[in-house]
Amino acid sequence: MAAYSRRHYGTWGWRLESPQVIVEHFTDGTTWQGAWSTFASNARHLGEKPGTCAHFLIDTDGTIYQLVNLKVRCRHVIGINDTAIGIEHVGRSAEGILANDRMMRASLRLTLWLRARFGIENRNVIGHAESLESPFHHERYASWRCQTHADFKHVEMREYRSRLRTLSLAKGVPVGPPPAWVDSGC
Repeated sequence: MAAYSRRHYGTWGWRLESPQVIVEHFTDGTTWQGAWSTFASNARHLGEKPGTCAHFLIDTDGTIYQLVNLKVRCRHVIGINDTAIGIEHVGRSAEGILANDRMMRASLRLTLWLRARFGIENRNVIGHAESLESPFHHERYASWRCQTHADFKHVEMREYRSRLRTLSLAKGVPVGPPPAWVDSGC
């Protein structure tokens, strides 16, 4: 991860210090075992290692698995891995995940706990598909700079952040301002 960080962010490092972003993903699969196998294989992604991973994986029954220590960077979103925590949800669509009460309860509570622990604003809880417009995005590889995935688009994340805002207010965790997107040029 340190070598990856040097190539893609300009500084050598594998530690995740002071994370500023939480990125919500979905696996596009139906089991936590399938996602675990993908991460555990450490297979090359876009031709290089380390393979993809996530800090947390949430199963359809709401079970949360921590896969990576929160002090370690994880490769889950191009351009933001050096400052982001990744949460994967088992499922094939954001709509299906948003409709799953047990999974959403677990996801929102985990995300709120991470926000409170690291002082991350609600606006910096983003969907993978929103990564290019995050002010924290900074990819050095020109051929990778505009790459992202389709999981958790703006419309879906507006719903997610709204639910997170409601829970945050109920638990007394500051919310902060709405998202401030940047033009990525992509």
